[in-house]
Amino acid sequence: MTEPRPLTLETPAEHPFAEFVRILGKGKRGARGLTREEARAAMTLLLEGKVEDTQLGAFLMLLRHKEESAEELAGFTEALRAHLQAPSIAVDLDWPTYAGKKRHLPWYLLAAKCLAGNGVRILMHGGGAHTAGRMYSEQLLELLQIPLCRDWAAVGNALDQQQLAFFPLHDWAPQLQRMIDLRNTLGLRSPIHSLARVLNPLGARCGLQSIFHPGYQAVHREASRLLGDHAVVIKGDGGEIEVNPDVISHLYGTTSGDAWDEEWPALSERRHVKPATLQAEHLLAFWRGEVEDSYGEKALIATMALALRGLGQDREQAFATAQSYWDTRNKSI
Repeated sequence: MTEPRPLTLETPAEHPFAEFVRILGKGKRGARGLTREEARAAMTLLLEGKVEDTQLGAFLMLLRHKEESAEELAGFTEALRAHLQAPSIAVDLDWPTYAGKKRHLPWYLLAAKCLAGNGVRILMHGGGAHTAGRMYSEQLLELLQIPLCRDWAAVGNALDQQQLAFFPLHDWAPQLQRMIDLRNTLGLRSPIHSLARVLNPLGARCGLQSIFHPGYQAVHREASRLLGDHAVVIKGDGGEIEVNPDVISHLYGTTSGDAWDEEWPALSERRHVKPATLQAEHLLAFWRGEVEDSYGEKALIATMALALRGLGQDREQAFATAQSYWDTRNKSI
């Protein structure tokens, strides 16, 4: 009769990503935010697919509860840019569009189209229609003849031919798109919704960002400053890069490492009444000059001025240029 073998207990090795979950979740006194370097390391593991699903959910929600810092956003962005290895394509404006509109039509699309018609090279990117009841850029690309690109080569061609390209996030950063898509599983938006605004994957001359929730605008401006980017951040209508002409707009800018602020007055004495329904065809009719829309015209002119301000013009010059661009647009689509 053989003797039983002695029982040996081996402590399993800790998963490399567990460190980052622990940093964020170690109780009220022990928890802290990630340093820029830690954020870079954590996002690198996420992008390389070396994280368990349970860790991913915990990580995203701990960040969401804490609220992400400028250092974390900068570290995450550095990891993404290094992982992406995007080609060198000249771009004037990086234009993230992830929120969707529900109160007003997406006038920013006409603003971008008009700017592109005047030689401003614009990369737009978005994350799909993830929330019911909103109108997203992706749903209007065909109607407004905005090029939908599925790889970097197509982006380069579209920018050369039409100065405007839309590149879905899931085609160039599918790992981030997966995290955004967890919204309906986790019940909350994750910090990836914010991060997408900072990424500026092609290193555009200026990154435009719209952050709806108060207090986050300055954090995003600081993240872009840390990265050495030129950016303008606003609280855009509905979370999109679109100036609301009915309210005062605060611009949070960073240029050559220096932060700056501007306040633009409201452009209307009274608030416009929001439309009862959002009809995409109204955008097309307005572009062609077949209908009038006071809110829409003020919104898109101001949004073009915002972009031109980001590219170096002062406010007065930017509004004059924007109006000239709009008045002389090619009305055929």
